[in-house]
Amino acid sequence: MRHSKVLSPLTLLGEVSDIMSYWQRLFGKENRETLHPQRLDYLNEGLALERQGDFEAALTSYRLAFRDNPSDSRILLNMAIAFTKTGQPEEAIRHYKRALELDEALVGAHYGVAFLLLKRGDTQQAAEHLRAFLARPPKGPDAERWVRHAEATLRDIASTSASETR
Repeated sequence: MRHSKVLSPLTLLGEVSDIMSYWQRLFGKENRETLHPQRLDYLNEGLALERQGDFEAALTSYRLAFRDNPSDSRILLNMAIAFTKTGQPEEAIRHYKRALELDEALVGAHYGVAFLLLKRGDTQQAAEHLRAFLARPPKGPDAERWVRHAEATLRDIASTSASETR
């Protein structure tokens, strides 16, 4: 003898409702207001990937974050750092400069682009960015180290330029 499961009317109603919801979503009949898609936080995902050392994947996340927020200079700054770490200095310079177009006061971008320009041999532009960095130095426990490094580099640029003009 087969025993059949007896469903209460409320249980049956819930199952029918679940099935209808599934079919409505499947065939696009559900009201758009009832859908609540989750937006991923691509910027934080990129930062996490970068901490793990996966800079290529981080760049992908940063690109997606920038697509969603094209006026966020922090995303461009993080992209520039990742490009630097993947050995793409020209892309890094380009992204630092784009970040500075959006936010001239982004001192981290001035600092980063200055040293890439210096490696490229563009000492004049590097010095300009170091001065911009030093005009608004960052605050915090590590800031003094970066400020000293920028000041020393600016002195080196000045002394090299002075010895070349003699």
